[in-house]
Amino acid sequence: MKLLEGKTAIVTGGSRGIGKGIVEIFAKHGANVAFTYSSSSEAAKVIEEEVSKYGVQVKSYKSDASNFEQAQELAAEIVKDFGSIDILVNNAGITKDNLLMRMQEEDFDKVIEVNLKSVFNMTKAVQRTMLKQRSGSIINMSSVVGLKGNAGQSNYAASKAGIIGFTKSMALELGSRNIRNNVIAPGFIETEMTGKLDEATVDSWRKAIPLKRGGSPEDIANACVFLGSDLSGYITGQVINVDGGMLT
Repeated sequence: MKLLEGKTAIVTGGSRGIGKGIVEIFAKHGANVAFTYSSSSEAAKVIEEEVSKYGVQVKSYKSDASNFEQAQELAAEIVKDFGSIDILVNNAGITKDNLLMRMQEEDFDKVIEVNLKSVFNMTKAVQRTMLKQRSGSIINMSSVVGLKGNAGQSNYAASKAGIIGFTKSMALELGSRNIRNNVIAPGFIETEMTGKLDEATVDSWRKAIPLKRGGSPEDIANACVFLGSDLSGYITGQVINVDGGMLT
C-alpha cells in the first residue's frame, strides 16, 4: 500500500543520514520528492538515480534552508517543477557541541540559524502554497535533547526545544486551513555520524535504551510517512518520540 501516492514532499538535508532515509521511503510510498543538499551534487545525483526506480519524480536542489531568500526561491522552484507541495520535512541540522564555558558565540549562533531559523524560513516559504490548497503536513525534526537537555549541547538543545514551540504555534495558526504541524524527536539514531564514535560509548547508550538498540534512519522515516499520510489526518501540534523508550 502506497500511503503517499500523488503527494509532493520536500525534505531538507536529504542527501545523507536520516534525510536520505526519508527521501527513499517517501518515494517507496509513492510520493514525488524534492530534497536539498549543501555540498555534494554527485551524491545527490546518485540518490536521484537510486530513488527514481520507484517510478516517482525525484529532484535535488542545492539550497541553504537557513537563508531566507534561498528558502523562498526553493519553494517557488519546486512548485514550478512539481505543481504542488503537500509535505514539508524540516530535517536540516548541525551540531557544534561544547561546554558553555568553551562555546564560542558563533557556534551558538550557527546552530540556532541552521537548526531553528531554517524551520521558520521553510515553513514561511511553503505556507502560501499550502494555504491555497487548504491542506498540508509539516514535519519538523527535533530531538530528545530538545525535551531533556544534554551537557555540552546547550546550543543544540535550545534549537531543538525552539522547534517544538514553533511547531505548536503553527499548529494553532494553520489548523483551520487543514495544515498540520507535528514534531518528531529522535533518540539515538545510528548513522554515519554516530559511526565515528567509539564502540564502548555506543554500546553504553544501547544498554540504556529499553529496546536495547539504536534506531535507524528507517525508523524515523516510517514515522514521517505516518505524519505525512492521511492516516494522521486528525493529528497536529504533537511531539512523537522515536527513541526506543529512552525518555520513558
